[in-house]
Amino acid sequence: MRRIDHLAVHCSATQASKPFRAADIDRWHKERGFDCIGYHYVIGLDGVVETGRPLERKGAHVSGHNVHTVGICLIGGIGTDGKPAATYSEAQYDALQTLLLQLRTRWPAAGIRGHRDFPRVAKACPCFDVPAWCVQRGIVPAVAR
Repeated sequence: MRRIDHLAVHCSATQASKPFRAADIDRWHKERGFDCIGYHYVIGLDGVVETGRPLERKGAHVSGHNVHTVGICLIGGIGTDGKPAATYSEAQYDALQTLLLQLRTRWPAAGIRGHRDFPRVAKACPCFDVPAWCVQRGIVPAVAR
């Protein structure tokens, strides 16, 4: 198994009312030339967690950081006005919390970041402060400053 340094939270950059699934993202990524979906997990609007790319394989989700990360994609991230927004359901947030806690059991030293928190990323994805959210939900302890 590969070394995992970070769990990377993404969004599909789709309107929240559109119930896309991992199969849709797999198709989109193949249309872009990927051999399969770039994310390891996808969380649907209903909170269902689907498996994407096998964990043994490096992802295709954060340029320059795929080798040692696990990619998690929340469906949504675009408001009705067409702009980036944290449009996720409580079921999605609950599923994300459960998944991150499970993954931290396997990789306790792994940091958790949003896509936007990686160096040289000019995106709003996933449209919320993932590290602060993780502290609020008790996934990781607050860091003393």
